[in-house]
Amino acid sequence: MKRKQVTSNVREYTVEEPIELLPYLLKIMSKSSRNSVKSILTRGQVMVDGQMTTKHNQPLAPGQKVEIQSNKAAINVSKLVGVSILHEDDDLIVINKDAGVLSVASEKEKDQTAYKEIMKYVKRSRPDNRIFVVHRLDRDTSGVMMFAKNEETQQALQSTWNDSVKERLYTALVEGKVRTESGTISSWLTENSAFRVYSNPTDNGGQHAITHYRKVQANKDFSLLEVLLETGRKNQIRVHMEELGHPVVGDKKYGATGNPLRRVGLHATALAFLHPRTGELVRFEAEVPQVFITRSK
Repeated sequence: MKRKQVTSNVREYTVEEPIELLPYLLKIMSKSSRNSVKSILTRGQVMVDGQMTTKHNQPLAPGQKVEIQSNKAAINVSKLVGVSILHEDDDLIVINKDAGVLSVASEKEKDQTAYKEIMKYVKRSRPDNRIFVVHRLDRDTSGVMMFAKNEETQQALQSTWNDSVKERLYTALVEGKVRTESGTISSWLTENSAFRVYSNPTDNGGQHAITHYRKVQANKDFSLLEVLLETGRKNQIRVHMEELGHPVVGDKKYGATGNPLRRVGLHATALAFLHPRTGELVRFEAEVPQVFITRSK
């Protein structure tokens, strides 16, 4: 393994055999943990032949130069506002979206959106790069979300969404102490002209929605739930938590009495799906906000 010290801020290595980028970094940074190596890659501190990359699976060939930059020297992905990148490959970008950030532009808000931030990011390497919307999160929901990097991937995911997506796991901080350890809510959801979604226990022509939940911890004021979606309907978790008698914290539209977090207590924790190019089952997680945990202890 050839290494050349360029400056105090940059370490340069020469690749000697075919390998993907993340395994190569783990090899040359063997004294660092896997998480710390992945963080360096995600933060934009790695360059291959002078081009910044965050792709874990980028192929490397003998003779290519890999540079690892210090925090001060890095072309920092953390300049992104309201989003951070969890994973990137040739087809997809998976992000962690902050609460309060729109997924895409609306009539009222066109500036700070996840779409706009990631579009700016991909154009840094090539001005003609684009991203394509696959799915969305509510503005007040944080967590895992993805964009496609080409239309083929977007169409492949959207056309097979119900079959390709194997897990949509959320974490909800809800009001009050949930008594049951776990349960399932099944109902039909309809939306009125004021864009409020209502739940009905029998088929009324609406969309059938199924939500599974498991209590993680609780105190007299709040409960922390893991929520697994069997269907993905608009406002499904929020409506079903209201129906359970424990509305999501901060969700005044669906029954919450207060807003102690100054946000809605809903987080998209994990998304697992079959990768449209490889067919491999992939899973991405975004860490549960610490305030959810401390409030429900």
